[in-house]
Amino acid sequence: MNIIRDCLDALLHPSARYDALTRARHRAFMAPRLLGSLAALAAFPVYLAMRGAPTALEVAAFGWLIAPILLSWFLSRTGHYEGAHVLSSMALAGLVMTVAMTTGGIESFAAIWLVVVPLEAALSASRRVVAFASALALACTALLIAFGHFDMLPAAEANTFSRGIFMAFGVASATLYAAGLAFGAESLARTSVSLLYVEEDRYRLLARHMSDVISRHRRNGAVQFISPAAETMLGAPVSRLLGHGLFDRVHVADRPAYLTALSDAARGGEARSVEFRLRRDAPRGSARGQNSQVDFIWVEMRCRPLEAAPDAVPASEAEVVAVMRDVTDRKVQEQALDLARTAAEQADASKTRFLATMSHELRTPLNAIIGFSEMIVQEDVLMIDAARRKEYAQLINDSGQHLLGVVNGILDMSKMESGNFEISPEPFAPRAAMLNCCNLLALKARESGIDLVTRAPEDLPVMTGDPRAFKQIVLNLVANAIKFTERGGTVTVSAAVEGSRLLLRVRDNGVGIAADDLKRVGDPFFQAGKTYQRRHEGTGLGLSIVKSLVGMHAGEMSVQSKVDEGTTVTVALPLAFTPPAELPQSNIATLTPALRPGPQDQAHQVKKSA
Repeated sequence: MNIIRDCLDALLHPSARYDALTRARHRAFMAPRLLGSLAALAAFPVYLAMRGAPTALEVAAFGWLIAPILLSWFLSRTGHYEGAHVLSSMALAGLVMTVAMTTGGIESFAAIWLVVVPLEAALSASRRVVAFASALALACTALLIAFGHFDMLPAAEANTFSRGIFMAFGVASATLYAAGLAFGAESLARTSVSLLYVEEDRYRLLARHMSDVISRHRRNGAVQFISPAAETMLGAPVSRLLGHGLFDRVHVADRPAYLTALSDAARGGEARSVEFRLRRDAPRGSARGQNSQVDFIWVEMRCRPLEAAPDAVPASEAEVVAVMRDVTDRKVQEQALDLARTAAEQADASKTRFLATMSHELRTPLNAIIGFSEMIVQEDVLMIDAARRKEYAQLINDSGQHLLGVVNGILDMSKMESGNFEISPEPFAPRAAMLNCCNLLALKARESGIDLVTRAPEDLPVMTGDPRAFKQIVLNLVANAIKFTERGGTVTVSAAVEGSRLLLRVRDNGVGIAADDLKRVGDPFFQAGKTYQRRHEGTGLGLSIVKSLVGMHAGEMSVQSKVDEGTTVTVALPLAFTPPAELPQSNIATLTPALRPGPQDQAHQVKKSA
């Protein structure tokens, strides 16, 4: 059998060698025709020895046996399976018609073979070939009946015994051939089923070992089947995900989109894609606290109808096959990109604010310096007296101090952001430092018509920290409060001890800060309101510097404010601060004296720009 199969495989057309079912069909077509024709041709000499000289009909019948060999050669060279069956039906019908027309027409022993024509065509698995063969057999039957009715056929043999023998031979041979066709059909069906099982096992193996989750759903989302990969993805056994178990794990906000995708795929007959969140169980053995956050992963699901022809299945029973993939990493990257984009936009906005603020803060005092200095240079022409020259000189000095304050603020902020601004902790009295700062700003408060109130207990303990940084914190906070408080308002500065921390609180009843701007207070160069609609001067670095200095002291700063009601800034500093151990004391630097104004300069600086 293996030798015969190998010989047949060598005769197959290349197009039939890569598909098992097609290969089996080509074998089933070629094997009986080649073997039958060769056996009949081998029996022809025996027939001659027993029969004697053959008649012309007998020679034609045996010559016709070459046709199946030619048909096998045609299929081997072209691979046209349906065409070979059509030619085979025509050859068989032609042989039957030839024999029947010379042996009695429709009453011939060969007429029964017309039944075999459509049966043989059934092996082609083509409706067109079966329809053609059936029509051909009926046409041949009609011709034989017509020829017999009009006496157009030669007279049959009168020997009843001989006719009976030939009739028995015709029926027996047709039956045997039909049985062979039946066995061939059964073999092809068994081969088809076997291949189907092999393909099912292959796809089942793929489904069980794919990293993506394959599932089958009803239109309402109920799971009929889900691959074992779901256990790895969700940390739950497959049995808990069947039915509505998977739906119960979908995030509440994503459930409408999940059900809509399944329903649209079942109803519309097209593929759908949706992204949603699924709850994942914690790994076995890990302890989950009562307040721990539920773990959700992002999943992308592509679904399409299971049936190739949705119209053949009721809409209520339509099923959907889906492939789910964990896309959490991609979502995290998208969120990181969004955050980076937001940060870039904020940086661009900060740059715009910085340029707008600096153009105002630098140009105004520079114009004053240039203008008044030119007037002093031309004092002879302009007839400027000594008092006026002194006034102009004072204005030039004030403008210069303002520029120095702006530059100092920018340099301090730059040092803080780069990590080069370090503090020198030492013991100092916070009450004295706070009162000193308030005294420096008292004149500014009186000029603005604001009541500056200081509340500092006399028993405030000595704290360890950088006294210069502490004074800068107080000066910036109080100056900001004065600047944004209307005439007749009050600014209250208080200090108290809470545990191991000193609480410094600066409260005003000024213009306040809007809720949208409150969360951005402390960002460099940020000022509440639009940059080009400012009513107050300043670079927007005051609170940013305070926030940085407080952070360098391991403290905290909080801001509470309401529009038209006022603002309260609370700073909590540790009473005993020591720098981190990994920073050697030799790295604790101080600011350059030329860029570190004294108390009077700081007061003037805050008065002008804050």
